[in-house]
Amino acid sequence: MDLENELTEISGTVESVIYKNEENGYTVLRLNDQAGAVITVVGCFPYASAGESMIVTGAWMNHAVHGRQFKAEFAQRLLPTTANAIYDYLAGGSVRGVGPATASLIVNEFGEKTLEVMENSPQLLAKIRGISAAKAEQISKSFRRQAGVRRLMEFVCSFGLRPILAMRMYKFYGDDALSLLRDNPYILATEHIGGSFAEADTMALEMGVDSYSKNRICAAVLFELVHNSGNGHCFIPREKLAAVTAQLIGVDEPSADECIDILIESGQLKYEEIAGCKACYLPSLYHAESDAAEHIARMCKRKFDETVNIPALISTLEKQLGIQYAPLQRKTLKLALENQIIVITGGPGTGKTTSIRAILAMFDRIGLKTLLTAPTGRAAKRMTELTGQEASTVHRLLEAKFSDDGETVVFGKNESDRLDCDAVILDECSMVDIVLMDALLSALPPDARLVMVGDADQLPSVGPGNVFSAVIRSQVVPAIRLTEIFRQNEGSRIVRNAHMINKGEHPNLSENAGDFFRLKRLEAGSTIDTIAELCSVRLPGKMGIPPEDIQVLSPTRRGELGTVSLNKRLQQVLNPPRKDKKEKAFGDVVFREGDRVMQIKNNYDILWQNECRTLAGSGIYNGDIGTILAIDMDSESLSVNFDGRIASYGFDSLIELEHAWAMTVHKSQGSEYRAVILSLSPGSQMLLTRDVLYTAVTRAKELLIMVGDDATAYKMIDNFRQSKRYSALRVRLRKLCGVDQ
Repeated sequence: MDLENELTEISGTVESVIYKNEENGYTVLRLNDQAGAVITVVGCFPYASAGESMIVTGAWMNHAVHGRQFKAEFAQRLLPTTANAIYDYLAGGSVRGVGPATASLIVNEFGEKTLEVMENSPQLLAKIRGISAAKAEQISKSFRRQAGVRRLMEFVCSFGLRPILAMRMYKFYGDDALSLLRDNPYILATEHIGGSFAEADTMALEMGVDSYSKNRICAAVLFELVHNSGNGHCFIPREKLAAVTAQLIGVDEPSADECIDILIESGQLKYEEIAGCKACYLPSLYHAESDAAEHIARMCKRKFDETVNIPALISTLEKQLGIQYAPLQRKTLKLALENQIIVITGGPGTGKTTSIRAILAMFDRIGLKTLLTAPTGRAAKRMTELTGQEASTVHRLLEAKFSDDGETVVFGKNESDRLDCDAVILDECSMVDIVLMDALLSALPPDARLVMVGDADQLPSVGPGNVFSAVIRSQVVPAIRLTEIFRQNEGSRIVRNAHMINKGEHPNLSENAGDFFRLKRLEAGSTIDTIAELCSVRLPGKMGIPPEDIQVLSPTRRGELGTVSLNKRLQQVLNPPRKDKKEKAFGDVVFREGDRVMQIKNNYDILWQNECRTLAGSGIYNGDIGTILAIDMDSESLSVNFDGRIASYGFDSLIELEHAWAMTVHKSQGSEYRAVILSLSPGSQMLLTRDVLYTAVTRAKELLIMVGDDATAYKMIDNFRQSKRYSALRVRLRKLCGVDQ
């Protein structure tokens, strides 16, 4: 789509509605403008119907299939006022329970006062033959809902804000939404409505709310907590929270501190002094952290007195699996047998997978039902391939879904309906945040064992907390750190260089041999050209590695060598346009049949079927990779194959997808690829860190190629800045286990 003009205003009357989404109000309609032309308008117009008048503000665009359209950003909507226009409006089905015949009866009776009667005097409708009192009330209720949404939307849009916020407000608060919003515009910035603090603040200040209003300052405090949870923090120290809030909205710190007290008293903020820190939490994160700590501490105290000859059992397993375990691996098996919870950590090639297989076989041998799980679909799939037993994502294992309000996530498996198992092996633990860990612990049967496996030196979770590291550093959970590189990996330069990087040592990048190569490029243009050629020509042609087995990684999304730019170039060479391939423009991105795409947020409601249509389910999760199978312009949808699960996306849901030939190192966590091409270029020191480079290198199974500047790689190795995350899990565990009193 190409935006042709700046914002333009058009007025007219709705001729017909072509498409509407009841959930979010997205609508496609035909508008008769004042010049007599019929134009196609797309935008958010809940309950739009033929006969109503509109003044829409937006811009023209060219749709690849439907041609020239007007995309409305805002709309002023006017209900019809003449009897004929009111009849057209009602006969078009705009009000539930009213069709052409009923519309004719009502308009003949009340004429131009029809809509006023429908909203305020349903008892008068019941006097018309054929309309019962119950039906009259239903008609009035439907119309009042429309009128409420309209007024709310007009109010919200008058401040230049997104119409979808009005839809969410009405869905949650009903007829009270407008009065509540007038009283406290900062309701928009609450989690269940989803507006930003900036949007709510814009509305409030334009409405004349005082800059020192308690509502304003309280909303800013909560915004800072939510914002910083996205940066990995479970809490913010009180003095810092007051300072950043004051700086954000230009008030003094004592006023911010006073509002922190108000939020504590109302229960919207949890406060606790722990380890000398005055910690301020969002309630959900406070309960997740404290509950997880209690679960883990309880499990640490539980020992199993198994009447098993451990050395004999291990010898039996070695014969069964055709392997001889190293001393540390034997110790791991013994710990897993004797303890309810253990941790296994280690770098690449140190035997974590071998340990998982051995523990699984041991648990099977003594009759334990074991479930395998990992944070991402790709990690779970790899776990299945390596063990031969089905593994699932943690979200799927816990039956995650949206709550009835459609805004929050709930888990079907919990303390009231626990998992059916005797043990759980959780891989890629470094990716698990505190909320997900608490959910898993809550769903475990009281006697079930938990084996936590991961690489503590990889990047921490995207979500709040640094759970795996905190558990290890607490020194209360039995833990094994695997350090020996086994023979099958000793010749791998990927493994050797990864361990050097992790220790802060500089590998010899000019030594292009084995499975680790460096192609030195100093300019962005030559770097992107080289990456495109490697993916499309050199690796498929000379090394027999097809493009689908190659993953390009970059530390960043933005910039000339970020994933956005790389994906556009890779689409040109790996899936160029063809007459037989349909495509859909979405903003400045073009989705094409055959594209590799990634889901970028958890969607628990999206439905899928397997390729044979013999199995169906719901849920596609953040990080799942698939291929676009087909694009249907008539139904305005496209289908994506996620490893045999076929899911359909409406065009208005494409914001959940992005191209995935290239992805950020953070998004690649939990996955391994046959070949990895790492794009390196100067950039933000926040992203160019040792753990980012280490994580990228350890994603490659057979081949790693660095393309870029050696200096960038060495700077990343030297940049061992692990950002501090505010979390008290380690402190809580030590206190609960009696280590620190």
